[in-house]
Amino acid sequence: MTHRYNTINPATGEVVASFHDATNEEIAEALDTAESCYRDWRSRPLSERAAVVAKAAQLYREREDELAHLITLEMGKPIQQARGEIRVSARILDYYAQNAENFLADEPIPVESGSAYVRSEPVGVLLGVMPWNYPHYQVARFAGPNLVLGNTILVKHAANCPQSAQSIEQLFLDAGLPSGGYRNLFATHEQTATIIADQRLQGVSLTGSERAGSIIAEQAGRHLKKVVLELGGNDPFIVLDDRDFDETVKAAVSGRMSNAGQACTSPKRFIVHESVYERFVSAVAQGLLEFEPGDPMRPETKMGPVSTEGARADLLEQIGDAVTRGATLIHGGTEGIGEGSFLMPTLLADVAPGMRAWSEELFGPVGIVHKVASPDHAIELANDSPYGLGAAIFGGDSETARYVAERLEAGMVFIGGNTDSEPELPFGGIKLSGFGRELGPRGMDEFANKKLIRIV
Repeated sequence: MTHRYNTINPATGEVVASFHDATNEEIAEALDTAESCYRDWRSRPLSERAAVVAKAAQLYREREDELAHLITLEMGKPIQQARGEIRVSARILDYYAQNAENFLADEPIPVESGSAYVRSEPVGVLLGVMPWNYPHYQVARFAGPNLVLGNTILVKHAANCPQSAQSIEQLFLDAGLPSGGYRNLFATHEQTATIIADQRLQGVSLTGSERAGSIIAEQAGRHLKKVVLELGGNDPFIVLDDRDFDETVKAAVSGRMSNAGQACTSPKRFIVHESVYERFVSAVAQGLLEFEPGDPMRPETKMGPVSTEGARADLLEQIGDAVTRGATLIHGGTEGIGEGSFLMPTLLADVAPGMRAWSEELFGPVGIVHKVASPDHAIELANDSPYGLGAAIFGGDSETARYVAERLEAGMVFIGGNTDSEPELPFGGIKLSGFGRELGPRGMDEFANKKLIRIV
């Protein structure tokens, strides 16, 4: 049988564990069990469903060390950042468990006679197609609200984090979720298409690349299934002046290098006013020296390898294309030392249309810096992208910052800080960054039947 799902330590290149693809019989059984479980799970009291999800949050905290270790082993995230991912996953589950009653309360509608209200109900079995860069956090924000709502979950996780995928299923079972409520599947692409086509499946949520999103969206559309997509980003980091300069530089460097730059909302394009441009470039280049990649298992390591050797090769090709076409390599641009897929922190300037780095997402520790003459110039450059996920604005007075924020084509804009993820805040984008929202109250609405009940 084929081994598509493998734990390959990106810090060493060692194949640690391999797993067989699911059989077609296992896929059929998973669908049967998920549908059967749904009929029971949706009928249980909301308080009981919330209690199970709250228990899962507790188990996340109790198992932080072992779960974080697997994250670092499988995709190279520094261990301290991996622990942070486990903590935020627990916070998300707690958020939905604690707010379920409020979020799912009937919504009265004023009418001239009689009464009317909208009730939020589950829809059935859902499929999550999940990425490797945040293997627990991404699942928590999909599974948490939907399990509380009463839906059941099938997950096709990324092929390079199979042990993390298994640990999530076990955690929910240990929290008291009935068999079939959450199921991890080592599915092939063909089997994923079969699941989407099955009449028992009611919706799909994907976090990943735009290529994967377009494939899943096409399959879901063909079978009239609701889909939520959180795809790539090429987020602008706009610097209007030198106000709080040191903190701005710190945010730029730490935001870009966190998780080795492998985050959809990581600041990728530094758009800097000409009055502070030279100073900013020099300070960022100096700050990158603190992020030389190293062993991600060491607590002091700030940046580990990128996820795979293939990912590093793609990034080096994008950097090489830019430099060959006239971009300036300010810092980095080379492989790191060691057997793993290490890449030195990189900063590019003079990136122009026609270069791959102008329009493509650089999913790794590579930043681009642009010089602009005015806030309007910054807006124009920021919006010149096929993506529209997040954006960050630094400096300037509050009126100017809001002026810029309100004109950016993005799903999320942060003023005075990097784009961040908090359980209370809706997360999602526009354009090629996808559609739909996760987290916050809206995260419970995407796969809910908003049923109208009218009493005449």
